[in-house]
Amino acid sequence: MAARDARAAHQTQQELVEAWLTGLAHSGLPVAMTDGARPRRRVTFGAPLPVGMTAGGELIDVILAERLPVWRVREALEAHAPAGWRVLRLHDVWVGGPPLPGRIVAADHRIDIAAVPDPARLVAAAAELLGKERIDRERIKGDSRVAYDLRPLLLDVRVVVGDGVTALLTRTRVDPALGSGRPDEVLAALAECAGMGLEATSTIRERLLLAEDL
Repeated sequence: MAARDARAAHQTQQELVEAWLTGLAHSGLPVAMTDGARPRRRVTFGAPLPVGMTAGGELIDVILAERLPVWRVREALEAHAPAGWRVLRLHDVWVGGPPLPGRIVAADHRIDIAAVPDPARLVAAAAELLGKERIDRERIKGDSRVAYDLRPLLLDVRVVVGDGVTALLTRTRVDPALGSGRPDEVLAALAECAGMGLEATSTIRERLLLAEDL
């Protein structure tokens, strides 16, 4: 598990992948290689991380060609992690298990919001939103707008108020058929429900969740 701070928030997904591959190439770790004409180090990322978003709990699978003590792997990763990234925790995983992306079922985000004149109204709107059977929204896809129902993708939304800061804590599904619920979509739906304008000052993906986490 790793975290990304503001220094690396500009990275596209491709740049993120290349940065980690470069770091691993210099780490000295015996990273296993893929088969084929152009072999690459076997590294898999849980879910694409949007440009501009920081992260507090990204999941990354790194397959090693030999078993090493966790402390040794940690030292190598910490010394060669890309700028703006921090290694949090390491776990052994079964290499015969399903690929990591297919195991991701949800994501937690924290959205800090610019000054809200009536936080209590926002709290009530969050409860109302969760009580809806449908949340009709539109997404831009290519040159067209596509209507969809956000409700099946929204697992939870809570409003946190304290020290002059208002934040949303959202949990959205990652579904192979329905797609992923995005935090900006939840914010827009909540603003509509509350009848007020809401502006995100920062968004962090705090955690990716596996089925067993739920």
